[in-house]
Amino acid sequence: MDVRVAHLALDRGARRVLDIDALDFPAGSVTAVFGPNGSGKTSLLRCIAGLERPRGSVTIAGEPVRRGDPRVAFAFQESVFLHDTVRANLALGLALRDIPRLERDGRIADMAEECGLAAVLDRPARSLSAGEAQRANLARTLALAAPITLLDEPLSGFDRIGRARMLEEIPALLATHATTAIIVTHDREEAFRLADRLVLLVGGRVAAVGPAGPLYRRPPDAVTARLLGHTVIELDDRTIGFPPGALRRGPGEPGFRVVVVREVDMGNHRHLIGRFGTGPGAVAVELRLDPDEPGAAPGEDLLVHPAHWTEFGRG
Repeated sequence: MDVRVAHLALDRGARRVLDIDALDFPAGSVTAVFGPNGSGKTSLLRCIAGLERPRGSVTIAGEPVRRGDPRVAFAFQESVFLHDTVRANLALGLALRDIPRLERDGRIADMAEECGLAAVLDRPARSLSAGEAQRANLARTLALAAPITLLDEPLSGFDRIGRARMLEEIPALLATHATTAIIVTHDREEAFRLADRLVLLVGGRVAAVGPAGPLYRRPPDAVTARLLGHTVIELDDRTIGFPPGALRRGPGEPGFRVVVVREVDMGNHRHLIGRFGTGPGAVAVELRLDPDEPGAAPGEDLLVHPAHWTEFGRG
């Protein structure tokens, strides 16, 4: 099922939280809603789940969404559990949707196995570690097999090792157990690793939307470029942006000069950290060095150029 948002406006007091003219989530897609903190990402999920009452419309397969909509499964960022076992918490949502007991037990067993929870099913849910709680939160949501699956920051609470594992596991789980998925994240790597489409929100408005790869390679404007991790600089009479790793030492087009601040040894490679420009408007830049490439001393002036870059209109 597809999700469509039209003329959506949500206010909290005097603040406009969301202001979206039109936004579609195609059936069968996995979309990451990405943006800085406070950009309205979670509020948009709550509107799609029918938990907010905005102006405008949110429809699923052409029908208005309603509170407690059975077509939607929502994994909240905070893993909230009852005073009961993990098994009982996984069963609650299924019971509320009138899933027969035998089928319910089968779904719980399958999801516990796939989400790495089989060994803790009969433990108190509130005794789980942060990572285990997030796995249980995900299992409880996917067990509903709803047409629309909403995940709010599904990797919060994981340590580095657990996060890396979940970045591998979640796409496979969604491919098997979700139809149309929408994932909120503020992390660029998560957005690209978990989804094939991006929606970039800034200040409650859609800054860009599209397939992840093309959007990264050719951002439509400087705001989007910065959100995606590109460095954006004002160079003479134009504004250009380039992605991480694109900067090269030596002459090229467009070329500019940077002042070296320090060199960082990353183990398998080195980075030169520099600054373009002076004063409050100076921009930090990074130049990755090949293993046999000479370094540079702090204060040294280098001529550099980006191997890949995009020019943006001003104003």
